[in-house]
Amino acid sequence: MEKIAFRPSRDEAARQAFVGALKGFVNFAVEGRLQAVYDEQLVPAAKAVPQTRAEAAALLEPHPLARFWASMTYHSQNLLWQTIDATTARTRDAQMALAERLTNRPGKRGTLHLQPGFEPPAPVRTTEIHRQPGGYLRETVPGDLSAALSYMGSVDLYRNAKGMGTGAKPGADDMGRWLAGVARRRAPDLQPQAILDMGCGTGEQTLGYKREWPDARVVGIDCARPFVRLAHALAEGEGLALDFHEGDAAATGFADESFDLIVSIILCHETSAAQVRAILRESWRLIRSGGLVLHMDVPYHPHRMPLVKQVTNHWQVRHNGEPFWTGFVEMDMAGELQAAGYQAAFADYEPFGAAPYFVFGGRKP
Repeated sequence: MEKIAFRPSRDEAARQAFVGALKGFVNFAVEGRLQAVYDEQLVPAAKAVPQTRAEAAALLEPHPLARFWASMTYHSQNLLWQTIDATTARTRDAQMALAERLTNRPGKRGTLHLQPGFEPPAPVRTTEIHRQPGGYLRETVPGDLSAALSYMGSVDLYRNAKGMGTGAKPGADDMGRWLAGVARRRAPDLQPQAILDMGCGTGEQTLGYKREWPDARVVGIDCARPFVRLAHALAEGEGLALDFHEGDAAATGFADESFDLIVSIILCHETSAAQVRAILRESWRLIRSGGLVLHMDVPYHPHRMPLVKQVTNHWQVRHNGEPFWTGFVEMDMAGELQAAGYQAAFADYEPFGAAPYFVFGGRKP
């Protein structure tokens, strides 16, 4: 059976591997040296030892090495999209034709629900998140899959370069399957019959939940139309029956207590505090008695990071398409869960590969 995939040529894959190595060098070697300069030169020469991120930034950011790090970080992101988009541009038309065949063939297994006139929420509507050219909503031709294909090609390259992955290739469902394992540990008696993946993106991890629980109804929702289009085609190519919806995770329109398991992966740090609070409330409204809400996101909380890392992360918020990294990790998630009515709530960390991720949610009595 034909399958949707991100398919770089040999030369494109080599260039993408170079960009991944460059980003890894900047993230580790250069940033490590920046930490050493801060500790060994800047702090000893300062009038007072910085106590806050803002004080550390004032000391660090004028230094030539910090400016070099910023330039390399910014331009390595440019190179990421240039190399990824070369593959997308070369393969887009064939992939779109394949998607049309898969989603219109007799006997297709799943469904796709688009909302005419739907307006995605900010910042997806207003921001080129990760500085992806044109953002997640880019459509230059009817049925355009460019934004989704480029996103699919970028995720594991970016994650692996930050030391937050497992070396997976584009299209892997490893993170979804890992989160399924987390769900089993936190709710060992739960056998979900209906699963909702909020902010499902291009659907690779949503497919992972279906593979883990083949008898469950699995639903993905995302506000980016190109993403759910591609996710639907991806599922059809794999012969899996999933339902994908264009919509807002904070206002899904699904009935109360519709799901036994609600999950998200790297959703909440891409939006605002108000939207996160609405997503938490919506998740609790939708979860059935005995069900589990399990959101996963970045672990960049200030108490876990030195000031230099806090400074470089906040630079990415201001300049590199990460609009809510800092705002998200400064939320008191335990307090937010309590305010949203959660019971048996948790807000802690789970290891994945070489890195931990932040998990939060609760189980409804």
